[in-house]
Amino acid sequence: MNWKKELKSWAIILGIFGFLYLMDWHTPVMGKIQSVVLATGLFTPNVDKEEKLLEDFNYLAQFKDLNGNPVNMESYRGKTIFINLWATWCPPCRAEMPHIASLQEKLKEEENIAFLMVNLDQDIDKAKKYIEDKAFTFPVVHASYGLNSSFKHESIPTTMVISPEGKMVFRQEGMSNFDSEEFRNFLLSL
Repeated sequence: MNWKKELKSWAIILGIFGFLYLMDWHTPVMGKIQSVVLATGLFTPNVDKEEKLLEDFNYLAQFKDLNGNPVNMESYRGKTIFINLWATWCPPCRAEMPHIASLQEKLKEEENIAFLMVNLDQDIDKAKKYIEDKAFTFPVVHASYGLNSSFKHESIPTTMVISPEGKMVFRQEGMSNFDSEEFRNFLLSL
């Protein structure tokens, strides 16, 4: 008798997940759930790492903005750059975007700090639609020309911070809530 209840419970759970998957809602739903978890402050970036990266950043990279115009990394030289590699199909990427948007909004008056969200979708139109639907205002570019060695990553989201001196001072793979006082102070200190 008890195994029938268990079987029924699993069937309902699998049915819900199957429905979400078939309706192509699994990515936004998972992203929203993960964003709520990020809002708790459980996942924040560790800016006090013992080992500092300080590797030279390669500015020889070119992207397209969401309107198809070329964007040169060289134009960011001399600024603190917050770079995030992401894709629309990645729930953790979607989860951290509202927090990145909030961070960028709080620092938008800082002329020495630039944000660059690098989209890795094959289709630039998917990224454009997603950004427009969410009304994000941070700069988004598409990796239409590929990525150089400074953008190496094994998973996404991957976030990097480049100092005005051209050194990579922060690198993290995986989602985080970057909109914390500690991380804002870290960016401002560069």
